Amino acid sequence: MVQQHVISLVLSAHLPFVRSETDCNQKEHLLFEAISRTYLPLLEVFDRLDRDHVPFHIGISLSPVLCYMLQDELFLNRYLEYTDKQIEFGVKEIERNAENWKLQQLSKLYYDQVVERRILFTERYERNLIKIFDYYLKKGRLELMATAATHAFLPFFTRSREAVQAQIETALSVYRHNFGRYPQGFWLPEMGWSAEVGEYLRSYTFGYTLVESHALIFADPPALKGNFYPVRTPSGVFIAGRDFYAQEDLAQMIRNPFYRDEKKDAGFELPIEEPGPFREYGRYRKGTGFKYWAKGCNDPDEEKIPPDIYDPQKAREIAIGHAGAFLDSRISWLNQASQYLEGPALSLCAWNADTFGRSWYEGPDFIEALFREGEKRKEIIFQTPGEYLYKLDASSFQTAIPEFSSWGVNGYAEMWLDSSSDWMYRHAVRAMERMTELADRFPDDSGLKERALNQAAREILLVMDSDWPKMLYNQEAAGYAHHEIETALRNFTTIYEALGSNYISTEWLTRVEQVHNLFPHINYRIFRRKR
Repeated sequence: MVQQHVISLVLSAHLPFVRSETDCNQKEHLLFEAISRTYLPLLEVFDRLDRDHVPFHIGISLSPVLCYMLQDELFLNRYLEYTDKQIEFGVKEIERNAENWKLQQLSKLYYDQVVERRILFTERYERNLIKIFDYYLKKGRLELMATAATHAFLPFFTRSREAVQAQIETALSVYRHNFGRYPQGFWLPEMGWSAEVGEYLRSYTFGYTLVESHALIFADPPALKGNFYPVRTPSGVFIAGRDFYAQEDLAQMIRNPFYRDEKKDAGFELPIEEPGPFREYGRYRKGTGFKYWAKGCNDPDEEKIPPDIYDPQKAREIAIGHAGAFLDSRISWLNQASQYLEGPALSLCAWNADTFGRSWYEGPDFIEALFREGEKRKEIIFQTPGEYLYKLDASSFQTAIPEFSSWGVNGYAEMWLDSSSDWMYRHAVRAMERMTELADRFPDDSGLKERALNQAAREILLVMDSDWPKMLYNQEAAGYAHHEIETALRNFTTIYEALGSNYISTEWLTRVEQVHNLFPHINYRIFRRKR
């Protein structure tokens, strides 16, 4: 009998909160692009696999912030306006490229995709993607993992016990409301792990979490079975390590010169003077989704391939071939690892969901091909982390404490704490202390005070979002990140001082509630000290 190895795919779906009072917020395009280029294509993959009775099992973390934005009527209406602009732009592109057959075919392809996905979104999915994810959860195809409410980098906040508890309890409330269940696994935002975080997970009865590769290699004591077998913390939380070689293989594949270049867009190539549906808010350029160029290759160590017009059929065939090569590589590594293991070896492939579609156009084709090809391979089986872990004998797990780690640059925490962001933490921690003070001082208030306290809780959670320091570190939308941090802190301070003086402006509070309106059922008492 052939020993079956396990491949576990996990996707982290998260975006920062990007709501604004006006409809000219460029950051909203992050959400619209993610819906069009990642979430809808992935759901289409699930639909095709389910229709063809191809077994697929995949873990997914839908952050509470994302769950809210995917159900916010303002976002949904603006998303449809965005797709209408794409359709209008597509008509113009088909006409503009009439003299270039290849470009016109691409224009028609993208135009048809936008139209078809708009119909899919509005009619079949009824503008409710959460409902469709829940459908596949109930069918046992997906496994939901919890994550922090605003995707906070938890190792930095473990000394603010009430703040970490608020992140987890708010998240659990969101999952119960949307999916009717509490997840058994916890996705660490940015894969940020510390021993203190593990204690919080255990106190909320999470069964397992996932860490970056070096967290187990440098664990105390080091994981004797490497990343191909889980360990168990002294408190009883199961820990699975990410497959380092899987990340390396995928990173190499994505660089293929025939894949679509996501950095080039017709919106940035047309003359700035030329009017269009994506220019009405000013002269700044905006991505349209109409991308005509392959990546090419300028690497001096490889054969140089100049950028050429993108060939979607060729790129799709390459993606399918890469899926087969990826499985071959996993099987090779798992065969080697199994010589030193008693149970089935595990290859944990954990990625940001945006990789598949928004960052890598052919990514959904790759995932579909993985499951279709995997069905033919008798030596492997796809399982979610929970399915894999709970079929093993817990006594076979080594007891160890993983090393502090993340999946950020260099594997530790410099993306979230360097000279670009260090200023924010002293203000954030002080605000957290004050929030706990407010929750303790006003335990039973209602009416306007309760509204203000609930809004203060939202502002604290927003300040903790890991996206802001990451944007500052990368110098991508740094001004926007800086603005969001300062706005949340300013809103909280205004509420704190208003409660101290016993006067709250109803008009001001209503305006703030309309903008930072996530977690409508939040209860500020989650910040109270536990007795």
